[in-house]
Amino acid sequence: MPEPVRTAVFPVAGLGTRFLPATKAVPKEMLPVVDRPLIQYAVDEAREAGIEHFVFVTGRNKSVIEDHFDIQIELEATLRERGKKAELAKLEADRPPPGATTFTRQQLPAGLGHAVWCARAIVGNQPFAVLLPDMLMQSAPGCLAQMMNAYHQVGGNLVSVSECEPDQTDQYGIVALGDAVGPAFRITGMVEKPKPADAPSNLYINGRYIFQPELFVHLDRHERGAGGEIQLTDAMLRLSETQPIMAVRYDGRTFDCGSKAGFLAANFAYALKRPDIADDLRAELKKLLATNGA
Repeated sequence: MPEPVRTAVFPVAGLGTRFLPATKAVPKEMLPVVDRPLIQYAVDEAREAGIEHFVFVTGRNKSVIEDHFDIQIELEATLRERGKKAELAKLEADRPPPGATTFTRQQLPAGLGHAVWCARAIVGNQPFAVLLPDMLMQSAPGCLAQMMNAYHQVGGNLVSVSECEPDQTDQYGIVALGDAVGPAFRITGMVEKPKPADAPSNLYINGRYIFQPELFVHLDRHERGAGGEIQLTDAMLRLSETQPIMAVRYDGRTFDCGSKAGFLAANFAYALKRPDIADDLRAELKKLLATNGA
């Protein structure tokens, strides 16, 4: 049996420039999808998959994320006094247990690979997961739980992949798949944001990873790649020279909440799954579509 994965890393140091001015004072990871911040969905997904230790790689002006996963004494006391039992229970259920969260800083915006590298001393010599909160996954079971099922069978390094439109390959890290290994597939190639004509497939890495600790050896080189940043994909390519990296096809829907259209689509999709607001939202959407001539 492979060594259990109990730690997850959440890179949350990005500036969120595509959502300015909303993200001038509010981290993009705290933007709500219906009534829950993006980061909460990622943590919930990790908890469902059995993660016990949550490592957040933050930056300046991100302390509200730490506050979100802490006890709000005044708020909870007020809810208790007013008999708001359901609201209080929800807050308690969303909060990881004491000692389960760790926060570290990425002082420089040097890329995703650098953000993951910043967690090396906390992760230590054990396998770990990486979840990008921008990528919101809608499925049951969750994306990481699906990956864990594959990991328990094949071990090693795994990434989750989804299909994108063929003309959108230049927005993602694209993989080429080889032979099946149990519920996974060997990755035979990885290209960061290739032009559609050069893409080996339309399967993109959708922001969920399981790595062995040897990844840090390659990240530790601090070699700059695309955009002058330390790219996670580059370290993965070097790791693949000594350890196989396999892909799991994600069974569910991926929303790229790093884009405005993806973020709005996620809000509609999650709201339409909510019995308390779905009917009212459908009625409002029909009015809007009629007004706009759709």
